[in-house]
Amino acid sequence: MKTINDFNFKNEKALIRVDFNVPLNDHFQVTDTTRIAAAKPTIDKILGDGGSCILMSHLGRPKGKQDEFSLRHIVKSVEKVMGRSVAFADDCVGATAEKAANDLQPGQILLLENLRFYKEEEAGDVNFAKQLSAHGDIYVNDAFGTAHRAHASTTIVAQFFPNKKCFGALMAQEIDSIDKVMKTGEKPVLAVLGGAKVSSKITIIENILDKVDHLIIGGGMTFTFVKAQGGKVGNSICEDDKIDLALDILKQAEAKGVQVHLPVDVVAADAFSNTANTQVAAVTAIPDGWQGLDAGPKSLQMFHDVVMKCKTILWNGPLGVFEMETFAKGTIALGNSIAEATKNGAFSLVGGGDSVAAVKQFGFEDKVSYVSTGGGAMLESLEGQTLPGIAAILND
Repeated sequence: MKTINDFNFKNEKALIRVDFNVPLNDHFQVTDTTRIAAAKPTIDKILGDGGSCILMSHLGRPKGKQDEFSLRHIVKSVEKVMGRSVAFADDCVGATAEKAANDLQPGQILLLENLRFYKEEEAGDVNFAKQLSAHGDIYVNDAFGTAHRAHASTTIVAQFFPNKKCFGALMAQEIDSIDKVMKTGEKPVLAVLGGAKVSSKITIIENILDKVDHLIIGGGMTFTFVKAQGGKVGNSICEDDKIDLALDILKQAEAKGVQVHLPVDVVAADAFSNTANTQVAAVTAIPDGWQGLDAGPKSLQMFHDVVMKCKTILWNGPLGVFEMETFAKGTIALGNSIAEATKNGAFSLVGGGDSVAAVKQFGFEDKVSYVSTGGGAMLESLEGQTLPGIAAILND
């Protein structure tokens, strides 16, 4: 796997696919610079070598050229994070972009306009990719969040750099973190899968059963498994059409020697509301009219004990409706357990939208080993898919 550390960028122009798809407020100000900061190590290395950086990204889902999606709005934030000035080209291909790229000197950064102003970007158009390729000498993909898309700038462009393409520092870290869980992780390996539906996690569960020793199932999908085993789940969310599948997953796990840990108790509520009446109920005996919205105290102790004996931990999905304070305790307790295990030497990877949001909300970002930047890309990796953006660098 070639990374930026395999190249010296002196007097080279690096064409870098970054993921600057950042949130903006009503005044077009960046409200979260995490994704910009994630690209800094790659940019610093290239500039430090004496090279220059041409950054390309998308922002939002524009329909043609729309000023509200212009990357010019983020230039100041990029400058602040990078600690240096950033030139901006108000196009990503054509004469303006070409001149800006040609004029770039070593040590300088150029940000190109939103790639998705052209429909050819998402269509993976070869001619558009060729125009992009003309800007740089070496292609660097550092956008894990879009690696699962075969777009012009993430995948197709790589073919124009047969021996001069590599992963940026962020991409390399993402790939390495997933490999640690899926291939090289120290045993015992634990996967914690939460979230509302079994259906959205089937392929992940089936793919990781060969890789893990323990599987904690939490969140709403708990109740499909509980009902499948004859439990009473009250008004809890449940996919009745997936009951046979849940039983099949439990059988597969048993055959492979994977210990599955389901909650034994839940915090049940009489309404889907932060101010609902609550009670702790056995997960197999939730009263009619009540729904389980968080893991209960016995479950959390049991999960803590499992987490503490594992050396490699994947966390994908919350244990309850953490957006409501009343039902956030389970997710916070799990975060504390994983943080403690990490402190004791375990490797912990957090990935997938909701768990990443929870980790940020409750301050666990610096207490786990790695927080993935790519929701969809992370999930497809866990499903065992080869991402087009990764394959394009690996294939010469």
